[in-house]
Amino acid sequence: MLSLNFNTIRFKLIFGLFVIMLPIITFLVYNSYYSISVVRNQVAQSSNNLLHLYTGLIDKDLNNIDTYLLQFAAQNAGLSYLERPAEQDQDTYNLAQYQLFRELYEKSNSYNALDFFFAYSVVNQDLILAPRSTVSESPDLYEFKNTLKEIAQDSQKLSHYSMNRWTTITINGTPYLIHLFKFGNVYIGALVNSKEVMVPLDLLDLGENGRSLIVDAGNQPLMDIDFYNAQKIQLNYERGTYLLTGTNQKYLVIGEQSSKGDFSLLAVIPDRNIIEQLPYTQRIILIITIGAVFVLIGALYFLRRTVLLPINRIIVAMRKIKDGNLEARIVNTPISQEFRMMNETFNDMMVQIQELKINVYEERLNNQKAELKHLQLQVNPHFYLNSLNIVYYLAEDQNYPLLKELSLSLIGYFRFMFRSHMDFVLLKDEIQHVQNYLRIQEFRFPENLTTHFFIAESLMNYKIPPLIVQTFIENVIKHAVSLDEPIHIRIDIEQNVDQLIIRIEDTGKGFEPGVLQKLEQGIALMNNDSGEHIGIWNVQRRIWLLYQDQANITFYNNPGAAVKIVLPLQLE
Repeated sequence: MLSLNFNTIRFKLIFGLFVIMLPIITFLVYNSYYSISVVRNQVAQSSNNLLHLYTGLIDKDLNNIDTYLLQFAAQNAGLSYLERPAEQDQDTYNLAQYQLFRELYEKSNSYNALDFFFAYSVVNQDLILAPRSTVSESPDLYEFKNTLKEIAQDSQKLSHYSMNRWTTITINGTPYLIHLFKFGNVYIGALVNSKEVMVPLDLLDLGENGRSLIVDAGNQPLMDIDFYNAQKIQLNYERGTYLLTGTNQKYLVIGEQSSKGDFSLLAVIPDRNIIEQLPYTQRIILIITIGAVFVLIGALYFLRRTVLLPINRIIVAMRKIKDGNLEARIVNTPISQEFRMMNETFNDMMVQIQELKINVYEERLNNQKAELKHLQLQVNPHFYLNSLNIVYYLAEDQNYPLLKELSLSLIGYFRFMFRSHMDFVLLKDEIQHVQNYLRIQEFRFPENLTTHFFIAESLMNYKIPPLIVQTFIENVIKHAVSLDEPIHIRIDIEQNVDQLIIRIEDTGKGFEPGVLQKLEQGIALMNNDSGEHIGIWNVQRRIWLLYQDQANITFYNNPGAAVKIVLPLQLE
């Protein structure tokens, strides 16, 4: 998991850039939104004033119509004939009907928004429809009559239309405003076309997709219903303020309730048109705000490309070197002159360090070889004298077959020792050398020394450092083998994936606790006077120099002394 380091150049540069730019961008964004809000409020207030004015004019016209109807009902005696059955005096009824029609028809032309005056006799189920002259030839007159008759004859439908206020009604797809008055068994009223009422509002500049409309008491539109549903525009306005609504495009909804009826006048203005009305300087601020955001992004990209990435390349190379990969170098890329000099200096320095490490490595190997030679000089005379002593006794006993076998083992042993200056030998050569050495020692300790090898033939051609097996076998001979009790040595060599595992175990008393602890800790056990244990120390150091962390040696008791050597598989 990545942790945030507050003390890095990356953090300080980015944080400093944000500290400088964010307040400026925040102020510009706030200023832009504040300006937009101010313009919206101004447009909403202006639209509210206009709606209030137009609603007042409409209410005035509706009030004039109401006043006339009330005067008509109070002054016209002909209405009383409609309350009686026509069969009582058909001629008088027809005459009264005609006079009412003529008076309503003549008066209807006095009101521009009016479409019809009407009177309905409940007793006779007879409707008098007096249209304005401009709509007298309308093909929908039959539909009007049927609708008005249904309302007057159906008490349930009639209950939806208030006797005190104007109400909305749709006839044959056209929205109207209707007002009913009841006088005894006679209904009189008027129908006002909503489209005619909206003519003054249509002159308002509400933008390309702006709308002015009338909504009913439930704030449902009387026209262009599909448009409001498609844009998901809510018409539940709040008087005196605006509602911002819509999905794909935002709209401002401003409304004014009529004082004469259960309907409202609404203006639906596209928000885009309002923003276009922003002052020129405010629009510049908005552009600057957007530009500042892009500048910040560009600055971060430039900072990352020119400073942070070159620094990161150096850090990555240093981490690789820290992990032991001295081959790591900083790749040359188009960067600033200062970073190019740093990269070249770093790469040159690593080349020098690598050369120095190689020199030190070679020097250590030479020292180890010298130590190995020193070991050979210490061991060989003692081993050589013991071997000559065995040869003497075999010759004295005239045991020529054993003498021949001993001589061949000695020849093989010394031949291998004379070429042991090599860094690596084949495993089969090392094992053959160990077998020669053990065979010579078996002559010294007859019947008290036995050995057993468990090695797959497929492993014989892998290479290992010379004398690493023989050194531990020789250590067993020195410290565990005697003429008092028999000792068995077991050598197991196996492969585990890409590793070669060598185990050497004996049946002796094992390592002493103090010695085992020092061996596990890698502490040298060399005795400056006797030179004992120099062989084990030499093997440990040579393996570390050759393989680093890829190899290791483990010491333990099982129950005798046991050694486990793990080396990487190596054919070359």
